[in-house]
Amino acid sequence: MATTKWTIDQTHSEIGFKVKHMMFTNVSGKFLNYDANIITEGDDFTNSTIEFSADIDSVDTRNADRDNHLKSADFFDAENHPKMTFKASSFTKANDDNYEIAGDLTLRGVTKFVKLPAEFSGLMTDPWGNTKAGFIINGKINRKDWGLNWNSAMEAGGVLVGEEVKLEIELQFVKQ
Repeated sequence: MATTKWTIDQTHSEIGFKVKHMMFTNVSGKFLNYDANIITEGDDFTNSTIEFSADIDSVDTRNADRDNHLKSADFFDAENHPKMTFKASSFTKANDDNYEIAGDLTLRGVTKFVKLPAEFSGLMTDPWGNTKAGFIINGKINRKDWGLNWNSAMEAGGVLVGEEVKLEIELQFVKQ
């Protein structure tokens, strides 16, 4: 069977995250500049090759001061580590529309193996004849596993920034 290349449709995708702020509300953010490709056997996404990268300088939380702090050495250290990357080692089907994507996530020069649940939204042909594939990834990682350790103790107890990062990723790919 021939291989098929799928490229990210950035106008219909979003790489988002949420982190607890002051231990009771979430701050949301996203990466605005990223790239992703999938190589499959035909239209079967199991055992596909998946590569993703995001520009750390494109982090956007709707607050310039916070974004600059995230880019600093306290967090992502964008000057020395300008990209976040993910390379999948497996994409396995759990049941009808649910998969598990596993691979190496690199942040701040640290690479860790992660497993994330992924939902396959299906295949669709758009009005211009392009075949599209949709995926939703909602997982969790601990930011400290990648050396993003900065925090500030609060006077009333607790910390300013949560350790758990919720990933909220919506992806649309175009068959090439």
